[in-house]
Amino acid sequence: MHRLILATALLAAAASAYGQDIATEVKVTEAAPGVYMLTGANGFSSSMALLVGEDRVVLIDDGMAPITADLVATVDELADRPIDFIVNTHVHGDHVGSNAALAEDGAIIFAHKNIRKRLVEDPSSAGGVGGLPVVTFADGVNFHVDDIEAHVRHIAKAHTDGDAIVHIHGTDLIVAGDLFFNYMFPFIDLDSGGTVNGYIAGQRRILKMAGDDTVIIPGHGELASKADLQASIDMLVDAQSRVEALVLEGMTADEVVEANPLADYHDTWNWGFITTERMTRTFYRSLTD
Repeated sequence: MHRLILATALLAAAASAYGQDIATEVKVTEAAPGVYMLTGANGFSSSMALLVGEDRVVLIDDGMAPITADLVATVDELADRPIDFIVNTHVHGDHVGSNAALAEDGAIIFAHKNIRKRLVEDPSSAGGVGGLPVVTFADGVNFHVDDIEAHVRHIAKAHTDGDAIVHIHGTDLIVAGDLFFNYMFPFIDLDSGGTVNGYIAGQRRILKMAGDDTVIIPGHGELASKADLQASIDMLVDAQSRVEALVLEGMTADEVVEANPLADYHDTWNWGFITTERMTRTFYRSLTD
């Protein structure tokens, strides 16, 4: 479980690489009628999704702990009532950091069983034991907000071993969590059950759900389209094949990094946390472990 703390610490380091603090204020983007993408307005953060119905308010992911106060104020402004339940898309602290505080206010937390298992061992990234999910699922669960039906589906061995995506029917919107970093190299957490091939398979599963007009809320990056997701898949498939070709030549990890097979992708996809070098090493490790 120390790896969960390390992952959150590395995300904070990524913010420093950008010269930014961790976000404490929330930016709101309407993604569909009654559905909002929430992101940090003044620093590094993950994306969240808020569904506001007549009788229920649902939050998908809840950011790092420093954003909690402004998150609550933003929800109050948009919904005029508290959050009824939260869906965690995976275990990392930048997506579950407000769990405990929001649960104390009455929110019920849903998550894949592997998320709870990891947080039971070390709940610190969720704000303590109060942030543990109280309802868990294996393959998925459905929920209903007014006339909207949302399908929460587990994606195995992708970003982690407990990932979920949320397909919100009636609004043509998908919340991808960290199965999608929009025009950013993704963090594939090999130490928490993630795999490169599983990540690509998960993205392809989302792609099959999406239509030409589907809106996708990524875990990080701007609001996205099916074409943006296809670009991510194409990049990952090609980038992995480039690294694999060098692995088959017998190169060491350092030699592959020196060869810089992902150079063509650097300007568009490199960022402070998952640099071109780190993405290369992720591919190498995945191919050689």
